[in-house]
Amino acid sequence: MASLKIKKGDKVVILSGKDKGKTGEVTKSMPKDAKVIVAGINVGTRHRKPSQGNPQGGLDRFEAPLHVSKVAIATADGKPTRVRFEVRDGKKVRVAVKTGETVSG
Repeated sequence: MASLKIKKGDKVVILSGKDKGKTGEVTKSMPKDAKVIVAGINVGTRHRKPSQGNPQGGLDRFEAPLHVSKVAIATADGKPTRVRFEVRDGKKVRVAVKTGETVSG
């Protein structure tokens, strides 16, 4: 199990699927499954019957997890970039491959 290069709070670009090209913020990271949940992206719908807890019933919308290979860190101009690890000033930091800037987080 390797550590993910994408963490909670990162701005990411979706690389494939129905939401390709959209950007969003990672709300949850699941390193064991290599998946992330991005706010407002990959929204699914579940039809719910009325019940005691939910007397109205209706449609429940939820954000489904995406595999990390389908997302990439967004640079300042919103374009996708890969991330690598480097040691700078004795600390291990994430660095954007395209720009060489450190990725906050």
